[in-house]
Amino acid sequence: MTHPIRVLLVEDSLVVLTVLKRLLATAADIEVVGTACNGQEALERLPALQPDVICVDYHMPVMDGLEFTQRVMSQFPRPILVISTSVHPKENEHNVFRLLEAGAVDIFPKLKVNSDQDYESFRHVLINKIKVLAGVKVFTRYTPKTTAARQESTSLTPSTKQVSKPLEGIHTPIVFSQSPSPAIKAIAIGASTGGPQALHTLLTQLPDNLAVPVFCVQHISEGFLQGLVNWLAAECRLPIKIAQAGAIPLPGVIYFAPERSHLEFGRQGQFLCTASASVDGHCPSVTVMLRSAARQYGSRLIGILLTGMGRDGASGMQDVALAGGITIAQDEQSSIVFGMPKEAIALGAVKHVLAINAMPTALTKWLLGVEEHQSCD
Repeated sequence: MTHPIRVLLVEDSLVVLTVLKRLLATAADIEVVGTACNGQEALERLPALQPDVICVDYHMPVMDGLEFTQRVMSQFPRPILVISTSVHPKENEHNVFRLLEAGAVDIFPKLKVNSDQDYESFRHVLINKIKVLAGVKVFTRYTPKTTAARQESTSLTPSTKQVSKPLEGIHTPIVFSQSPSPAIKAIAIGASTGGPQALHTLLTQLPDNLAVPVFCVQHISEGFLQGLVNWLAAECRLPIKIAQAGAIPLPGVIYFAPERSHLEFGRQGQFLCTASASVDGHCPSVTVMLRSAARQYGSRLIGILLTGMGRDGASGMQDVALAGGITIAQDEQSSIVFGMPKEAIALGAVKHVLAINAMPTALTKWLLGVEEHQSCD
């Protein structure tokens, strides 16, 4: 018989704890093995409780969620789900994403007890997220440089050809020494569970003289997109924006699909942001964005599919491949959840399977017109 998923709830609000326990009690394959009102108490109970998944808030007395996550990932690594409000006087968006940078796997908006929010929908999504996280392998954490250190360490000039080699535990920005190849006109990236960390790894290594636009679709709980953009913008050398309908994509800018809208491209290359039915279970959908980008850019597109659950993006990558574009999927070892990349690989839509840390160097080669790798790694 399969043992139930053991969950530890770390939350200083007794009301929220009660609601979460009641909701999780409806799942026969989930067991709340303990609760704690702050990170210090939870850390002390961890060895005895041995939870499979930890759900944690950010703002708590004694030890907050950030310090707790850092301590857990260094001493007792296991999947962590941040359950948080997206905007709160004591709990801002940036802090939530600092938890992801510290090693938390996913985020989920805290239920507003006095609102008209659909409890059944909340329960369903929460339980599914916990089940996904229960299958996540322990992964190595990294210590990224500060933004100031990144800006200080790299000088971008057109005179010399140089590509910095990523160091173990440190993300070093790549350097373009010459103009990108005119063959590549855009980069399109899709991600889901574990995507914020993967995007952080990839996007922070792109240089400020990137001459093509980057389009991103990240599956994320409603209310957290702006926080994701703000967090990445503070770390990246390139400007990051939420795409606006009718705007023309600019080179050297990273664009994210808006919440509840598919990201597509019009005849003149302008953004089309359409609030229509979900595709592959999502709106915005990675497949919709990749499919439209393939029509717009053809063989001059690089399509990238990162970590995530489900199959969104798989058929979109197939369209990119059929259009002659370069297709890349994150490998299983560096993916938090290998679902989306695996589905695209199974379709034969992926030419290159790479670890997340290897992608920036590979992108440099293709953008500079260097010959592609011969086969999947």
